[in-house]
Amino acid sequence: MNTKRAVFVGLAAVGLISLAAPARAQSLAGLWDATVVVGAGQDKGTIEVPFRFEIAGSGSNVKGSFFNGDERVTSTSGQLANGKLTLSFDEYGTRLDADVKDGQLDGQYSRGTRGAPYPFKAKRFKPAAAGDAKIPSIAGLWNVQVGKSSKGEAAWQLIVRQSGGEVSAAILRIDGDTGALTGTYQNGTFVLSHFSGARPARLELTPAADGSLAVVQNKDNPLTAVRAEQAKAKGLPEPSDPTRFTSVSDPTEPFRFSFPDLAGKIVSNTDPRFAGKVVIVAIGGSWCPNCHDETPFLVDLYKKYKSRGLEIVELSFEEEAQLKDPVRVRAFIKKYGVDYTVLLPGEPKDLNAKVPQGVNLNSFPTTFFLGRDGRVRSAHAGFPGKASGKFHEETIHEVTALVERLLAEKPTQTSASR
Repeated sequence: MNTKRAVFVGLAAVGLISLAAPARAQSLAGLWDATVVVGAGQDKGTIEVPFRFEIAGSGSNVKGSFFNGDERVTSTSGQLANGKLTLSFDEYGTRLDADVKDGQLDGQYSRGTRGAPYPFKAKRFKPAAAGDAKIPSIAGLWNVQVGKSSKGEAAWQLIVRQSGGEVSAAILRIDGDTGALTGTYQNGTFVLSHFSGARPARLELTPAADGSLAVVQNKDNPLTAVRAEQAKAKGLPEPSDPTRFTSVSDPTEPFRFSFPDLAGKIVSNTDPRFAGKVVIVAIGGSWCPNCHDETPFLVDLYKKYKSRGLEIVELSFEEEAQLKDPVRVRAFIKKYGVDYTVLLPGEPKDLNAKVPQGVNLNSFPTTFFLGRDGRVRSAHAGFPGKASGKFHEETIHEVTALVERLLAEKPTQTSASR
């Protein structure tokens, strides 16, 4: 090789190395310790919510994932270029924008039509250091006394799983659970948090000398939790029964609905497609985290029983911007493969005006089960996600059994012509 060619090859090699170095620097693949800041501008001040985040791929193929226990919420599209990361989560109508600098991420999580963005930061994941040697056991089911919640509940369920100092927990309310909050034991308190693209939360559980737990959600006033069996023995108020929480004013009347679908066509309970069918009317919204928990189950239920006479109608209550242009709703439908009827009755605040037959109807989701005659045979408030463990499995079993019983009933002449 002559001298000039050697110099050219050497310079080319240096050039390739210099081009490759930034590309390697832009690789963000792996786990990250992230935080969002919630509550800016509110009276109670801000709350920093830590959570685990994962990035995979690079360039136009980069993806980011939130975690809800063992479940992943992965971005639908992404871009990493010129030191900037952008990830979109279409089914939530949200986007993460962050600058990459000195191996850290700094930006915001934009919530679309759901409110102000959350400031976002992340640094590379590091395993937690070993904590206290003596760690109390709090695993099990607890009764959280709440006095009277905004929905009229006297108590909630607290479900705790524990492995040494590592703890996973979920609070189950009448509308559903908080998702899986995870954390460790720190200076006498279990500090847990959760963010899966929605419902950010921070939870502190402090064991007391009498065996109870002091429960602090975000910056709310402390509540007291007692082990479920002890609460029952003491006669403390129990959590509300989701199958008895909501009803209808006159169960002898057909359940009525008449609202536009996403194309603007009015769909009503009197349409021929529902005559003589068992109908599930699911009240929810694409903004509602617990509706994201329920929808995969409804999709599976519809696939299994549609041929036997089951219909499902989703009454999706959305913000005004989504009613005008339901971009997030369409992404929600695509994400979960929804093949049943979706209608847009109005905004969440319109719930009781649009569904006047409902009694104590204040939870998203709430599901009504109609027999072949069009009358409500049962109602279920809320939906416990996988973080609720046995309550999730029991709900699936009970609802499936109910649907099978209703399908087994023979259509009457009245139901066939309703």
